Amino acid sequence: MALGPITTAPAPDFPAMYQQLASLLLRSLADVDPDIAKAIADETARQNLGLELIASENFASQAVLRAAGSVMTNKYAEGYPGKRYYGGCEFVDVAETLAISRAKALFGAEHVNVQPHSGAQANMSVFLSCLKPGDTILGMNLAHGGHLTHGHPLNFSGKFYTVVPYGVRQDDERLDYGAIEQLAHQHKPALIIVGASAYSRIIDFERIAAVAAAVGAPMMTDMAHIAGLVAGGVHPSPVPHSEYVTTTTHKTLRGPRGGLILTRAANARAIDRAVFPGVQGGPLMHIIAAKAVCFLEALAPAFRAYQAQVAANARRLAQSLHTEGFRIVSGGTDNHLMLVDVFSKGITGQQAEAALGQAGITVNKNAIPFDQHPPMVASGIRIGTPAVTTRGMTEAEMDTIAELIAAALRTPEDSAALGRVRAEVEELCRTFPLYPSPA
Repeated sequence: MALGPITTAPAPDFPAMYQQLASLLLRSLADVDPDIAKAIADETARQNLGLELIASENFASQAVLRAAGSVMTNKYAEGYPGKRYYGGCEFVDVAETLAISRAKALFGAEHVNVQPHSGAQANMSVFLSCLKPGDTILGMNLAHGGHLTHGHPLNFSGKFYTVVPYGVRQDDERLDYGAIEQLAHQHKPALIIVGASAYSRIIDFERIAAVAAAVGAPMMTDMAHIAGLVAGGVHPSPVPHSEYVTTTTHKTLRGPRGGLILTRAANARAIDRAVFPGVQGGPLMHIIAAKAVCFLEALAPAFRAYQAQVAANARRLAQSLHTEGFRIVSGGTDNHLMLVDVFSKGITGQQAEAALGQAGITVNKNAIPFDQHPPMVASGIRIGTPAVTTRGMTEAEMDTIAELIAAALRTPEDSAALGRVRAEVEELCRTFPLYPSPA
């Protein structure tokens, strides 16, 4: 059978193709996806013109944002610096090595893993490294200010392990260290977890570490909320007292969203293997680069001053809210946050969150210890000062913010009144500018 004539396709014009590809890569977000561009612009405006009082949120610097949005996102780098499963990792190795060395210096840790994608995955990695399914863990009750990953029944920590919760005393709403000691001796946990997401008092790490040592259990401290305060010398450090310390890198630390594990040299191999390949595959190298920037910023003297102001602002805001007639859970705060019992004023946390949202003040509803309402209704709101302090606000503005909160919650159903509060909020925020509008 005869074949027909062979035809040759014209050779591709590679320079032209490259130029076309390059032009696509360099198109603005607004040109490529106007819907997402608008969502980002609207979110930028919301952050610029509103009071961000959610205790777990903060504003990352332009340098952190630039690193998080860099070409590092294109690189797969499974493994660790110098021991990757892919080629071409010489520059991401630089970023990760810098992140590790800076975190060690910042917190005085013997070993650091900067790869966890989140605080939850950092905690999961620690559990995987030192526990077996079914082991008993002792952790703070979420209803008293703990965290989902410390043993909540719907979380992996509650599904895979036997959980013994501890909490606060009802009379003063502070950690019941005597009960922690009693529970530890009674149940002999394989791990004692320290740390909270809604607890406003200094935690005595040394005292709990002594309990852990007495029952032969390692101690893991989740300092996600207070990591920046620890780095800034405003809160005692858990690092000398804990076998494992986990944290997020946003919140008070003011970096990108991500996780971090600090541990002793003896645990280094087990932790690294638990993170990869135990819990995660390829690390997010753009976020690790942004973590490195965050740690460098946190090593500067100005960061210590910032953290001192965060704590001073929290104390002042709690005081001012008390003056406005609100009950502050545990009577005050030693860190960056406070729980405000709004039900003592006849408002649920859910109602308060919605009303304040209309007024341009962002908070979250939050259960208070021994709450009579379910979590999605709650009797309280959680308020934090990291984000407003990042804007440059100090004690005088905390007095103003307390007045604005009180005004909004005085008539939470009055849209006109909430609109007037919102106008005052926006005027205050314009005095403390944040981010430029995106192009």
